[in-house]
Amino acid sequence: MSDVEEAITRVHHEEWARVVAALTRRFGDLDLAEEGAAEAFATAVERWPADGVPPNPGAWLTITATRKAIDRIRRENKRDDKHREALVAHDDDPPEPLGAIDDDRLRLIFTCCHPALAVEARLALTLRLVGGLTMPEIARAFLVAESAMGQRITRAKAKIKAARIPYRIPSAEDLPARVTGVLAVLFLVFNEGYLATGPDTDPVRHDLTAEAIRLTRLIRALLPDDGEVTGLLAQMLLTEARRAARVSASGELVALDEQDRGAWDATLIAEGHGLVRERLAAAAAGVAPGRYQVLAAINAVHTSARDIRDTDWSQVLALYDRLVRLDPSPIVALNRAIAVAELDGPEVALAAVDRLEDRLADYHAFHATRADLLRRLGRSGQSRTAYDRAIGLAGNTAETAYLTRRRDQLR
Repeated sequence: MSDVEEAITRVHHEEWARVVAALTRRFGDLDLAEEGAAEAFATAVERWPADGVPPNPGAWLTITATRKAIDRIRRENKRDDKHREALVAHDDDPPEPLGAIDDDRLRLIFTCCHPALAVEARLALTLRLVGGLTMPEIARAFLVAESAMGQRITRAKAKIKAARIPYRIPSAEDLPARVTGVLAVLFLVFNEGYLATGPDTDPVRHDLTAEAIRLTRLIRALLPDDGEVTGLLAQMLLTEARRAARVSASGELVALDEQDRGAWDATLIAEGHGLVRERLAAAAAGVAPGRYQVLAAINAVHTSARDIRDTDWSQVLALYDRLVRLDPSPIVALNRAIAVAELDGPEVALAAVDRLEDRLADYHAFHATRADLLRRLGRSGQSRTAYDRAIGLAGNTAETAYLTRRRDQLR
Protein backbone atom coordinates (compact mmCIF):
# COMPACT_ATOMS: atom_id res chain seq x y z
CA MET A 1 0.00 0.00 0.00
CA SER A 2 1.40 3.44 -0.97
CA ASP A 3 1.78 6.37 1.42
CA VAL A 4 -1.16 8.11 -0.26
CA GLU A 5 -3.36 5.00 0.03
CA GLU A 6 -2.43 4.73 3.71
CA ALA A 7 -3.31 8.40 4.17
CA ILE A 8 -6.70 7.93 2.50
CA THR A 9 -7.44 4.89 4.68
CA ARG A 10 -6.46 6.75 7.84
CA VAL A 11 -8.45 9.87 6.93
CA HIS A 12 -11.49 7.73 6.04
CA HIS A 13 -11.50 6.27 9.55
CA GLU A 14 -10.97 9.65 11.21
CA GLU A 15 -13.14 11.92 9.07
CA TRP A 16 -16.11 9.88 7.77
CA ALA A 17 -18.41 10.66 10.70
CA ARG A 18 -17.34 14.32 10.71
CA VAL A 19 -18.19 14.78 7.02
CA VAL A 20 -21.54 12.97 7.33
CA ALA A 21 -22.41 15.03 10.41
CA ALA A 22 -21.60 18.31 8.64
CA LEU A 23 -23.74 17.43 5.62
CA THR A 24 -26.58 16.13 7.76
CA ARG A 25 -26.70 19.42 9.67
CA ARG A 26 -26.78 21.41 6.41
CA PHE A 27 -29.23 19.35 4.38
CA GLY A 28 -31.20 17.35 6.96
CA ASP A 29 -31.02 14.24 4.76
CA LEU A 30 -28.96 11.32 6.01
CA ASP A 31 -28.99 9.48 2.68
CA LEU A 32 -27.76 12.59 0.87
CA ALA A 33 -25.04 13.11 3.49
CA GLU A 34 -23.82 9.54 3.20
CA GLU A 35 -23.80 9.69 -0.61
CA GLY A 36 -21.95 13.01 -0.64
CA ALA A 37 -19.31 11.70 1.74
CA ALA A 38 -18.85 8.54 -0.33
CA GLU A 39 -18.41 10.58 -3.52
CA ALA A 40 -15.88 12.85 -1.80
CA PHE A 41 -13.76 9.90 -0.71
CA ALA A 42 -14.01 8.40 -4.20
CA THR A 43 -12.72 11.70 -5.61
CA ALA A 44 -9.87 11.64 -3.09
CA VAL A 45 -8.88 8.17 -4.28
CA GLU A 46 -8.72 9.49 -7.86
CA ARG A 47 -7.00 12.83 -7.25
CA TRP A 48 -4.73 12.52 -4.23
CA PRO A 49 -2.30 10.03 -5.80
CA ALA A 50 -1.62 12.59 -8.54
CA ASP A 51 -2.08 15.87 -6.66
CA GLY A 52 -0.83 14.81 -3.24
CA VAL A 53 -2.63 14.77 0.10
CA PRO A 54 -3.97 18.29 0.88
CA PRO A 55 -2.69 20.11 3.99
CA ASN A 56 -6.13 19.81 5.66
CA PRO A 57 -7.69 16.56 4.38
CA GLY A 58 -10.79 16.88 6.56
CA ALA A 59 -11.67 20.35 5.27
CA TRP A 60 -11.01 19.24 1.68
CA LEU A 61 -13.35 16.30 2.08
CA THR A 62 -16.10 18.38 3.71
CA ILE A 63 -15.99 21.02 0.97
CA THR A 64 -15.92 18.38 -1.77
CA ALA A 65 -18.76 16.42 -0.18
CA THR A 66 -20.86 19.59 0.15
CA ARG A 67 -20.34 20.39 -3.53
CA LYS A 68 -21.26 16.83 -4.49
CA ALA A 69 -24.43 17.07 -2.40
CA ILE A 70 -25.38 20.37 -4.02
CA ASP A 71 -24.79 18.93 -7.47
CA ARG A 72 -27.02 15.99 -6.61
CA ILE A 73 -29.81 18.29 -5.40
CA ARG A 74 -29.55 20.36 -8.55
CA ARG A 75 -29.68 17.33 -10.78
CA GLU A 76 -32.70 15.86 -9.01
CA ASN A 77 -34.62 19.08 -8.45
CA LYS A 78 -34.77 21.62 -11.26
CA ARG A 79 -37.08 24.10 -9.63
CA ASP A 80 -35.72 27.41 -8.40
CA ASP A 81 -36.77 26.89 -4.80
CA LYS A 82 -34.74 23.68 -4.64
CA HIS A 83 -31.77 25.54 -6.07
CA ARG A 84 -32.07 28.12 -3.34
CA GLU A 85 -32.16 25.38 -0.69
CA ALA A 86 -28.98 23.90 -2.10
CA LEU A 87 -27.24 27.28 -2.14
CA VAL A 88 -27.85 27.66 1.59
CA ALA A 89 -24.70 25.60 2.00
CA HIS A 90 -22.73 28.61 0.75
CA ASP A 91 -24.32 31.27 2.95
CA ASP A 92 -22.47 33.17 5.64
CA ASP A 93 -24.85 32.43 8.50
CA PRO A 94 -23.09 31.27 11.66
CA PRO A 95 -23.19 27.50 12.20
CA GLU A 96 -25.84 26.15 14.51
CA PRO A 97 -24.68 25.48 18.06
CA LEU A 98 -23.14 22.09 18.74
CA GLY A 99 -25.32 21.39 21.73
CA ALA A 100 -24.14 19.36 24.71
CA ILE A 101 -21.64 17.23 22.78
CA ASP A 102 -18.39 18.59 21.35
CA ASP A 103 -17.18 15.44 19.60
CA ASP A 104 -18.45 15.07 16.01
CA ARG A 105 -18.62 11.29 15.96
CA LEU A 106 -20.33 10.99 19.35
CA ARG A 107 -22.78 13.75 18.43
CA LEU A 108 -23.76 11.88 15.27
CA ILE A 109 -24.25 8.63 17.21
CA PHE A 110 -26.60 10.37 19.64
CA THR A 111 -28.38 11.96 16.66
CA CYS A 112 -28.88 8.61 14.91
CA CYS A 113 -30.13 6.90 18.09
CA HIS A 114 -33.50 8.62 17.79
CA PRO A 115 -36.10 7.08 20.15
CA ALA A 116 -38.74 7.13 17.39
CA LEU A 117 -36.91 4.25 15.66
CA ALA A 118 -37.07 0.67 16.88
CA VAL A 119 -34.06 -0.24 19.02
CA GLU A 120 -32.58 -2.77 16.59
CA ALA A 121 -33.13 -0.43 13.64
CA ARG A 122 -31.38 2.50 15.27
CA LEU A 123 -28.49 0.27 16.36
CA ALA A 124 -28.01 -1.18 12.88
CA LEU A 125 -28.28 2.20 11.20
CA THR A 126 -25.80 3.82 13.57
CA LEU A 127 -23.31 0.97 13.29
CA ARG A 128 -23.41 1.32 9.51
CA LEU A 129 -23.25 5.10 9.18
CA VAL A 130 -21.16 6.05 12.19
CA GLY A 131 -19.47 2.97 13.57
CA GLY A 132 -17.98 2.15 10.19
CA LEU A 133 -18.95 -1.53 10.36
CA THR A 134 -19.73 -3.35 7.14
CA MET A 135 -23.08 -4.99 6.47
CA PRO A 136 -21.68 -8.52 7.05
CA GLU A 137 -20.12 -7.41 10.36
CA ILE A 138 -23.40 -5.91 11.56
CA ALA A 139 -25.36 -8.98 10.48
CA ARG A 140 -23.00 -11.24 12.42
CA ALA A 141 -23.31 -9.01 15.49
CA PHE A 142 -27.10 -9.53 15.43
CA LEU A 143 -26.87 -13.21 14.37
CA VAL A 144 -29.04 -12.60 11.30
CA ALA A 145 -28.58 -12.97 7.54
CA GLU A 146 -26.88 -10.13 5.71
CA SER A 147 -29.93 -9.65 3.46
CA ALA A 148 -32.21 -9.33 6.49
CA MET A 149 -29.91 -6.73 8.03
CA GLY A 150 -29.83 -4.77 4.77
CA GLN A 151 -33.62 -4.71 4.71
CA ARG A 152 -33.70 -3.56 8.33
CA ILE A 153 -31.42 -0.60 7.60
CA THR A 154 -33.40 0.28 4.45
CA ARG A 155 -36.66 0.27 6.42
CA ALA A 156 -35.11 2.49 9.10
CA LYS A 157 -34.07 5.06 6.49
CA ALA A 158 -37.53 4.88 4.90
CA LYS A 159 -39.21 5.53 8.24
CA ILE A 160 -36.97 8.53 8.86
CA LYS A 161 -38.12 10.03 5.56
CA ALA A 162 -41.79 9.07 5.84
CA ALA A 163 -42.19 10.23 9.44
CA ARG A 164 -39.93 13.24 8.87
CA ILE A 165 -37.93 12.37 11.94
CA PRO A 166 -35.63 15.37 12.53
CA TYR A 167 -31.92 14.63 12.72
CA ARG A 168 -31.27 17.59 14.94
CA ILE A 169 -28.33 17.87 17.28
CA PRO A 170 -29.43 16.49 20.67
CA SER A 171 -29.56 18.81 23.66
CA ALA A 172 -28.45 17.90 27.17
CA GLU A 173 -32.07 16.99 27.95
CA ASP A 174 -32.10 14.46 25.08
CA LEU A 175 -29.09 12.47 26.27
CA PRO A 176 -30.66 10.27 29.01
CA ALA A 177 -33.40 9.07 26.63
CA ARG A 178 -30.85 8.09 23.99
CA VAL A 179 -27.91 6.87 26.03
CA THR A 180 -29.09 3.23 26.16
CA GLY A 181 -28.99 2.96 22.38
CA VAL A 182 -25.65 4.75 22.20
CA LEU A 183 -24.08 2.38 24.73
CA ALA A 184 -25.38 -0.61 22.76
CA VAL A 185 -23.73 0.76 19.60
CA LEU A 186 -20.40 1.29 21.33
CA PHE A 187 -20.58 -2.15 22.94
CA LEU A 188 -21.05 -3.78 19.53
CA VAL A 189 -18.29 -1.68 17.94
CA PHE A 190 -15.94 -2.68 20.76
CA ASN A 191 -16.85 -6.34 20.40
CA GLU A 192 -16.09 -6.26 16.68
CA GLY A 193 -12.67 -4.84 17.50
CA TYR A 194 -12.06 -7.24 20.36
CA LEU A 195 -12.64 -10.24 18.08
CA ALA A 196 -13.24 -9.27 14.46
CA THR A 197 -15.80 -11.45 12.71
CA GLY A 198 -14.54 -11.05 9.13
CA PRO A 199 -11.85 -13.19 7.49
CA ASP A 200 -10.24 -10.24 5.68
CA THR A 201 -9.45 -8.08 8.72
CA ASP A 202 -6.95 -8.24 11.55
CA PRO A 203 -8.15 -10.68 14.24
CA VAL A 204 -8.08 -7.91 16.84
CA ARG A 205 -8.84 -4.37 15.63
CA HIS A 206 -7.35 -1.88 18.04
CA ASP A 207 -8.76 1.03 16.01
CA LEU A 208 -12.31 -0.01 16.91
CA THR A 209 -11.66 -0.84 20.57
CA ALA A 210 -9.72 2.39 21.13
CA GLU A 211 -12.44 4.52 19.51
CA ALA A 212 -15.19 2.81 21.51
CA ILE A 213 -13.28 3.44 24.74
CA ARG A 214 -12.62 7.07 23.80
CA LEU A 215 -16.28 7.76 23.09
CA THR A 216 -17.44 5.96 26.25
CA ARG A 217 -15.07 8.13 28.29
CA LEU A 218 -16.70 11.20 26.72
CA ILE A 219 -20.17 9.93 27.62
CA ARG A 220 -19.07 9.35 31.21
CA ALA A 221 -17.93 12.97 31.38
CA LEU A 222 -21.39 14.01 30.16
CA LEU A 223 -23.32 11.58 32.41
CA PRO A 224 -21.06 10.86 35.40
CA ASP A 225 -23.90 9.47 37.53
CA ASP A 226 -25.10 6.92 34.96
CA GLY A 227 -24.07 3.53 36.31
CA GLU A 228 -24.37 1.74 32.99
CA VAL A 229 -21.96 4.20 31.34
CA THR A 230 -19.43 3.51 34.08
CA GLY A 231 -20.08 -0.22 33.84
CA LEU A 232 -19.52 -0.29 30.09
CA LEU A 233 -16.29 1.68 30.39
CA ALA A 234 -15.05 -0.74 33.06
CA GLN A 235 -15.99 -3.73 30.89
CA MET A 236 -14.11 -2.28 27.92
CA LEU A 237 -11.00 -1.42 29.95
CA LEU A 238 -10.76 -4.86 31.57
CA THR A 239 -11.19 -6.55 28.20
CA GLU A 240 -8.73 -4.25 26.42
CA ALA A 241 -6.19 -4.93 29.18
CA ARG A 242 -5.84 -8.51 27.87
CA ARG A 243 -5.33 -7.56 24.23
CA ALA A 244 -1.56 -8.12 24.10
CA ALA A 245 -2.01 -11.70 25.34
CA ARG A 246 -4.96 -12.70 23.14
CA VAL A 247 -3.17 -13.56 19.88
CA SER A 248 0.09 -15.55 19.69
CA ALA A 249 3.09 -14.65 17.54
CA SER A 250 1.89 -17.25 15.02
CA GLY A 251 -1.49 -15.53 14.73
CA GLU A 252 -3.52 -17.98 16.81
CA LEU A 253 -6.12 -16.94 19.36
CA VAL A 254 -5.00 -17.60 22.95
CA ALA A 255 -7.83 -18.69 25.24
CA LEU A 256 -8.19 -17.11 28.67
CA ASP A 257 -6.88 -20.19 30.49
CA GLU A 258 -3.69 -20.16 28.35
CA GLN A 259 -2.92 -16.45 28.39
CA ASP A 260 0.25 -14.98 29.91
CA ARG A 261 -1.29 -12.85 32.62
CA GLY A 262 1.97 -11.01 33.07
CA ALA A 263 1.32 -9.46 29.64
CA TRP A 264 -1.97 -7.93 30.76
CA ASP A 265 -2.05 -4.14 31.09
CA ALA A 266 -1.94 -3.50 34.84
CA THR A 267 -2.88 0.18 34.46
CA LEU A 268 -6.09 -0.58 32.58
CA ILE A 269 -6.96 -3.35 35.04
CA ALA A 270 -6.48 -1.02 38.00
CA GLU A 271 -8.71 1.62 36.40
CA GLY A 272 -11.36 -0.96 35.49
CA HIS A 273 -11.37 -2.45 38.99
CA GLY A 274 -11.72 1.03 40.46
CA LEU A 275 -14.82 1.67 38.36
CA VAL A 276 -16.30 -1.70 39.37
CA ARG A 277 -15.73 -0.91 43.06
CA GLU A 278 -17.45 2.43 42.50
CA ARG A 279 -20.54 0.68 41.15
CA LEU A 280 -20.45 -1.96 43.92
CA ALA A 281 -20.61 0.87 46.45
CA ALA A 282 -23.65 2.25 44.64
CA ALA A 283 -25.26 -1.22 44.66
CA ALA A 284 -24.65 -1.45 48.41
CA ALA A 285 -26.54 1.83 48.74
CA GLY A 286 -29.54 0.30 47.01
CA VAL A 287 -28.88 1.16 43.34
CA ALA A 288 -29.49 -2.02 41.33
CA PRO A 289 -26.74 -2.70 38.77
CA GLY A 290 -27.55 -2.99 35.08
CA ARG A 291 -26.29 -5.32 32.37
CA TYR A 292 -22.96 -3.62 31.69
CA GLN A 293 -22.17 -3.31 35.38
CA VAL A 294 -22.68 -7.04 35.89
CA LEU A 295 -20.54 -7.84 32.84
CA ALA A 296 -17.80 -5.64 34.26
CA ALA A 297 -18.05 -7.39 37.63
CA ILE A 298 -17.62 -10.78 35.91
CA ASN A 299 -14.59 -9.45 34.08
CA ALA A 300 -13.20 -8.11 37.34
CA VAL A 301 -13.35 -11.59 38.88
CA HIS A 302 -11.40 -13.04 35.95
CA THR A 303 -8.78 -10.29 35.95
CA SER A 304 -8.34 -10.52 39.73
CA ALA A 305 -7.10 -14.14 39.52
CA ARG A 306 -3.33 -14.54 39.17
CA ASP A 307 -3.90 -17.96 37.60
CA ILE A 308 -6.92 -19.57 35.96
CA ARG A 309 -7.01 -22.03 38.89
CA ASP A 310 -7.53 -19.10 41.28
CA THR A 311 -10.73 -17.97 39.55
CA ASP A 312 -13.71 -17.72 41.89
CA TRP A 313 -16.14 -19.63 39.67
CA SER A 314 -18.91 -19.59 42.26
CA GLN A 315 -18.88 -15.80 42.15
CA VAL A 316 -18.78 -15.83 38.36
CA LEU A 317 -21.82 -18.12 38.26
CA ALA A 318 -23.70 -16.00 40.78
CA LEU A 319 -23.07 -12.93 38.61
CA TYR A 320 -24.25 -14.79 35.51
CA ASP A 321 -27.42 -15.77 37.35
CA ARG A 322 -28.06 -12.08 37.92
CA LEU A 323 -27.18 -11.24 34.31
CA VAL A 324 -29.61 -13.83 32.95
CA ARG A 325 -32.41 -12.03 34.78
CA LEU A 326 -31.40 -8.74 33.15
CA ASP A 327 -30.59 -10.16 29.73
CA PRO A 328 -32.15 -13.61 29.07
CA SER A 329 -30.40 -13.97 25.71
CA PRO A 330 -29.04 -17.32 24.48
CA ILE A 331 -25.50 -15.94 24.33
CA VAL A 332 -25.60 -15.03 28.02
CA ALA A 333 -26.93 -18.53 28.76
CA LEU A 334 -24.07 -20.01 26.71
CA ASN A 335 -21.46 -18.07 28.66
CA ARG A 336 -23.13 -19.05 31.93
CA ALA A 337 -22.78 -22.72 30.94
CA ILE A 338 -18.99 -22.31 30.83
CA ALA A 339 -19.03 -21.34 34.50
CA VAL A 340 -21.39 -24.24 35.24
CA ALA A 341 -18.84 -26.63 33.72
CA GLU A 342 -16.19 -25.45 36.19
CA LEU A 343 -18.45 -25.97 39.20
CA ASP A 344 -20.80 -28.84 38.28
CA GLY A 345 -18.84 -30.57 35.55
CA PRO A 346 -18.99 -30.70 31.74
CA GLU A 347 -21.95 -33.09 31.57
CA VAL A 348 -24.28 -30.69 33.39
CA ALA A 349 -22.99 -27.81 31.29
CA LEU A 350 -23.45 -29.75 28.05
CA ALA A 351 -27.11 -30.37 28.83
CA ALA A 352 -27.59 -26.63 29.32
CA VAL A 353 -25.75 -25.84 26.07
CA ASP A 354 -27.75 -28.37 24.03
CA ARG A 355 -30.95 -26.62 25.04
CA LEU A 356 -29.73 -23.54 23.11
CA GLU A 357 -29.25 -25.29 19.76
CA ASP A 358 -32.47 -24.01 18.15
CA ARG A 359 -31.39 -20.40 18.70
CA LEU A 360 -27.62 -20.68 18.23
CA ALA A 361 -27.25 -23.32 15.51
CA ASP A 362 -25.43 -20.87 13.23
CA TYR A 363 -23.25 -19.31 15.94
CA HIS A 364 -19.69 -20.63 15.89
CA ALA A 365 -19.12 -20.12 19.64
CA PHE A 366 -22.01 -22.46 20.40
CA HIS A 367 -20.32 -25.30 18.52
CA ALA A 368 -16.89 -24.42 19.93
CA THR A 369 -18.28 -24.61 23.47
CA ARG A 370 -19.95 -27.97 22.74
CA ALA A 371 -16.72 -29.26 21.21
CA ASP A 372 -14.73 -28.40 24.34
CA LEU A 373 -17.30 -29.95 26.69
CA LEU A 374 -17.46 -33.13 24.58
CA ARG A 375 -13.66 -33.28 24.57
CA ARG A 376 -13.61 -33.09 28.37
CA LEU A 377 -16.14 -35.91 28.50
CA GLY A 378 -13.92 -38.10 26.30
CA ARG A 379 -16.39 -38.11 23.40
CA SER A 380 -13.74 -37.39 20.78
CA GLY A 381 -15.76 -38.23 17.66
CA GLN A 382 -18.62 -35.92 18.58
CA SER A 383 -16.13 -33.30 19.69
CA ARG A 384 -14.41 -33.40 16.29
CA THR A 385 -17.74 -32.95 14.52
CA ALA A 386 -18.54 -29.93 16.70
CA TYR A 387 -15.09 -28.44 16.07
CA ASP A 388 -15.60 -28.88 12.32
CA ARG A 389 -18.89 -27.01 12.54
CA ALA A 390 -17.32 -24.21 14.60
CA ILE A 391 -14.41 -23.87 12.16
CA GLY A 392 -16.81 -23.65 9.24
CA LEU A 393 -18.75 -20.81 10.87
CA ALA A 394 -15.86 -18.84 12.39
CA GLY A 395 -14.64 -15.93 10.29
CA ASN A 396 -11.78 -14.75 12.47
CA THR A 397 -8.49 -16.24 11.28
CA ALA A 398 -6.95 -16.39 14.76
CA GLU A 399 -9.99 -18.17 16.16
CA THR A 400 -10.03 -20.60 13.23
CA ALA A 401 -6.38 -21.45 13.87
CA TYR A 402 -7.09 -22.07 17.56
CA LEU A 403 -10.10 -24.29 16.88
CA THR A 404 -8.18 -26.26 14.25
CA ARG A 405 -5.34 -26.95 16.68
CA ARG A 406 -7.77 -28.07 19.38
CA ARG A 407 -9.55 -30.38 16.94
CA ASP A 408 -6.27 -31.87 15.70
CA GLN A 409 -5.20 -32.64 19.26
CA LEU A 410 -8.09 -35.08 19.63
CA ARG A 411 -7.26 -38.77 19.50
